[in-house]
Amino acid sequence: MPIIVQKYGGSSVATTEKIKAIADRVLATKKQGNDVVVVVSAMGKTTNNLISLAQEISSNPNRREMDFLISTGEQVSSALLAIALQELGQDAISLTGWQAGMITENIPANARILSIHPSRVQQHLREGKVVVVTGFQGVTEFGKDGDIMTLGRGGSDTTAVALAAALKSKTCEIYTDVDGVYTTDPRMVPEARKLDKISYEAMIELAGVGAKVMHPRAVEIGSFYNVDIVVRNSHNENPGTLITKESATMEQKNRVSGIAYENEVAAISIAGVIDQPGVAAKIFSALAEVGINTDIIVQATNTSGHTDISFTIPKAEANRAKEILEKIGEEVKAEKVTVRNEIAKISIVGTGIKNHPSYAATMFKVLAEKNINIHMIGTSSIRITCVIDKEKTAEAVQLLHEAFELEKG
Repeated sequence: MPIIVQKYGGSSVATTEKIKAIADRVLATKKQGNDVVVVVSAMGKTTNNLISLAQEISSNPNRREMDFLISTGEQVSSALLAIALQELGQDAISLTGWQAGMITENIPANARILSIHPSRVQQHLREGKVVVVTGFQGVTEFGKDGDIMTLGRGGSDTTAVALAAALKSKTCEIYTDVDGVYTTDPRMVPEARKLDKISYEAMIELAGVGAKVMHPRAVEIGSFYNVDIVVRNSHNENPGTLITKESATMEQKNRVSGIAYENEVAAISIAGVIDQPGVAAKIFSALAEVGINTDIIVQATNTSGHTDISFTIPKAEANRAKEILEKIGEEVKAEKVTVRNEIAKISIVGTGIKNHPSYAATMFKVLAEKNINIHMIGTSSIRITCVIDKEKTAEAVQLLHEAFELEKG
């Protein structure tokens, strides 16, 4: 039988009534002649509540213990869904990430999947069961520590697509509380249009710069293992958005697929470091060793032989990054390390836009006409990103969506 992997997010499993509704949907998929593996997030605000409990005890709780704590949320929702399926007469079993064979690196709160050994999942499927797996988590190698690790933001998406790849499933269905992927956030721009299809590459860029409907790590896995990803609403039967290979078409009139933004961003500047080979390597290696991702890196050298290096990171990592960089500041002769929090990233994304300078020119002109200052600029082959003041985010998104006529399709 073909294997279908479905993932349900926290809002979809927020109550027992919603879990019962998901059980009905899963059973319908099973009755269509499919083997079904379901990946679930924690119920509603469970993870946030668990974090709050820890912070009532410690302002800086141990990261390993935090992973051990917050991993319990998914165990609750997976067990409840298995029970709901059993009540409908469908044999089902819930498994933790490690029981499903999910092996990760040893980086608490942001571990990456090293390998998956799905033999137990496959055995249960052969027995006719629906297998419900906890998202967002795995375990380090048993020959070493065997510690529970969580995968960071969007970790349940990553779990689902990775399981689909390991089980050689051609499709992974991501169920959420929206109808699919939109040209931008429809809560900010009511005219935003749902996309029927988007390429892996464009979705990775959109997700990487703030589109929260999918996590870029999950889409990267889908692209590498050729797993089609369908983003759908768990509350209706609408077809959703297909994330797949770029189709071979004639050159498009409008290459912009969507507008993404990210508000939870900080910019760090290291001023006055010595301008010599190896300095940047020391700075970014120190951040990489603790799993802090960086983006939009700008270096400006002055005539005195010193340079300023600036870059963006997730806002939640700002204090930790500043502490790390201040420790190595003397080694790289830094004058000071500063953090700017009230910023946002806004991006236009679309295949091939870098090869058409009119897109960048239009973006900069539209922002300039409304006195929206650009602090930093970053590009890829299919993305142009500007760092702006956070308070200007909504206005900038609306202006760019209109300028590129994304509501028209």
